[in-house]
Amino acid sequence: MKTVLITGASGGIGIATVKKFMSEGYFVIATYNSSPQPLKELRESYKGDDYYRLFTVEMDFENEKSVDLAFEEIKKSFKHIDVVVNNAGKSLNKLITETSESEWNSLLSVNVKSAFTVNNKVLPTMIERKSGNIINVSSIWGKQGASMEVAYSASKSALIGYTRALAKEVGVSGIRVNCVCPGVIATKMNAKLSREDIENLCEETPLKRIGTPQEVAELIYFLASEKASFITGECITIDGGLTL
Repeated sequence: MKTVLITGASGGIGIATVKKFMSEGYFVIATYNSSPQPLKELRESYKGDDYYRLFTVEMDFENEKSVDLAFEEIKKSFKHIDVVVNNAGKSLNKLITETSESEWNSLLSVNVKSAFTVNNKVLPTMIERKSGNIINVSSIWGKQGASMEVAYSASKSALIGYTRALAKEVGVSGIRVNCVCPGVIATKMNAKLSREDIENLCEETPLKRIGTPQEVAELIYFLASEKASFITGECITIDGGLTL
């Protein structure tokens, strides 16, 4: 049975991704930072062996010790990880001239460095086994940028560059690395948008609606599956055509 590590697993896309991999029979290692409750409730909804296939662990990407301790716990139960989904992320809606250095550094730590840190923990074993799959979760704003989200856009753009370069570096070891770039998705991160904002975004989107976490999770799983066995280094937009 294969094992997947999903970071930022307590948010909308994270929970949907956990559910998808669980439905496909994976052992799932789900990390959270400040919101353990959604994962706790999800785990309690599973019965029998399924309950034990979901392993949750706290991982704060702005605290190096937290990450090290989490991986110590993971290594006690899992010899290797087949798939990594780097979904941890945070947003910031602010003029760049009003963005502090600490806010800038925080976004880079959570949105970019987290992938570097996690992947470097698992890549040695993947390289040794000549097998592995990494999916990074960026954003449409990482591809084209957004006003009032310069720091966020920069961090997500860096994740795209990281994805493409890493795919070239580890492809020879049989490891695939891809990226998904969601648009406006019905998650807590976008809950701050007003009804009018949502209506305007739907009007601008060719499919006339916003996306669901489940749709993003399906794309993530597809990239992890054998059906995508010849796809690597790609950054796939899932936004209903908003950025066409």
